Amino acid sequence: MEVLKVSAQSNPKSVAGALAAVLRERGTAEVQAVGAGAVNQAIKAIAIARGFVAPNGIDLVSVPAFAEISIEGEERTAIRFIVEPR
Repeated sequence: MEVLKVSAQSNPKSVAGALAAVLRERGTAEVQAVGAGAVNQAIKAIAIARGFVAPNGIDLVSVPAFAEISIEGEERTAIRFIVEPR
C-alpha cells in the first residue's frame, strides 16, 4: 500500500492530488501524519481528494489508526489514515 507522509507544512491541495492519483492507480492509500499540524493538513487533503474523485463515482472513506514509528532513532506515535472507496 502506498504511504503518503504529510507534515504541518504540506500543501493540502498537492497532497490531495497525489492521494487521488494513488487511489485511481491502486484503489487504496495510506496517509501518515505526526503531530497536530500534520494531522490537520492530512484531514484537509482527504476532504479535498474526495472532491477530486467524486466525478468518477468514487466515494472515499477514511479509517484512522495509531502507528508507532521511529524518527531519527526516537519512537513517535503517528496517525495513519487508510483511505479507500466505500
